[in-house]
Amino acid sequence: MAFAPMGPEASFFAVLDQHRASLLAALRRGGGEPAGGGTRLASSSEVLASIESVIQGIITSVARNEAPAFTIENRSSWENIKFEDSVGLQMVSHCTTRKIKSDSPKSVKNFALILKILSMIYKLVQSNTYATKRDIYYTDSQLFGNQTVVDNIINDISCMLKVPRMSLHVLSTSKGLIAGNLRYMEEDGTRVHCTCGSTAVAVPSNIQGIRNLITDAKFLLIVEKDATFQRLLDDDFCNRMSPCIMVTGKGVPDLNTRLLVKKLWDTFHIPVFTLVDADPHGIEIMCIYKYGSMAMSFEAHNLTVPAIRWLGLLPSDIKRLNIPRDTLIPLTKRDQMKLDSVLKRPYVTCQPFWRKEMEIMADSKMKAEIQALTFLSSDYLSRVYLPNKLKFGGWI
Repeated sequence: MAFAPMGPEASFFAVLDQHRASLLAALRRGGGEPAGGGTRLASSSEVLASIESVIQGIITSVARNEAPAFTIENRSSWENIKFEDSVGLQMVSHCTTRKIKSDSPKSVKNFALILKILSMIYKLVQSNTYATKRDIYYTDSQLFGNQTVVDNIINDISCMLKVPRMSLHVLSTSKGLIAGNLRYMEEDGTRVHCTCGSTAVAVPSNIQGIRNLITDAKFLLIVEKDATFQRLLDDDFCNRMSPCIMVTGKGVPDLNTRLLVKKLWDTFHIPVFTLVDADPHGIEIMCIYKYGSMAMSFEAHNLTVPAIRWLGLLPSDIKRLNIPRDTLIPLTKRDQMKLDSVLKRPYVTCQPFWRKEMEIMADSKMKAEIQALTFLSSDYLSRVYLPNKLKFGGWI
């Protein structure tokens, strides 16, 4: 392979290799995944036909002297979500809907905005060009009001057309970073060589377009926070644990970071681990990577990686490592509500070890940031905690 070995001896990765073998065996039992990735895309002709069908429905309504309306699935109701441990959270086939009516004062503006963005998407797909959500917002920022309006409408359109968002030729601005033993080529032919140095590469804005991915990495580590990610780079963690890949979505991950993690899993099937704070917010971020979110459940097959494992920081680690109580943070009322909410999620039933960790947190009424490990030593995370976890299988 094209990467020079710089990390530990091969024996260090014995447990990781066993874990990967078990993941591959589970994939084979489940029928496997399509070669080259499991992302399901729609062709340009399919997208255009779907938009034309919607517009034809509007024309038909007008011809009948009826007020046109868009029918949109409710993406914000748990009643419309089902859970499958092989996919994650996904929308049920017959879910409740809402109507965006053209003759209602409450929804007429939203109706017009959907129609406007639909026409823009149609032109993008037809001309095989791309635009960011930000580009769309700035075509008429006064009309849209704010970026969130555009973001929600694009997700609604994707859900309504039953088309993955990346097939709409609308890109998101990436905020994530990637480092480690990975090379790939972007759609425009740019060759990207991620390194294990002190700087990282921005996650591409068009994940669909990257190709010729090459890696010999033994694992992929998702790091919740940018500060922790940068600290690991500064501590030379990537080099010392080489070959590996590190990714951060800088908190709640954007779509491109999730798509990249999914593409790396589909392409290489290497173990994927998360490093998050031992708090309800960190756990929810990990669950988004693993099982998806309610808002994007209509696109779960393209975004989730159920094979992800929780490497740290585990609530049980706090007691095991004798981290002093004065370095911990009391759970706020909002934290407790979030923890209760996560404990009620359907996927917790099939994760008894996760439930146990969350119950430890609930009982102690305390949370801990990854930085709490610096009490032991400034580089404890990179030199002791993570290497031991990886060598001895300390994940759940």
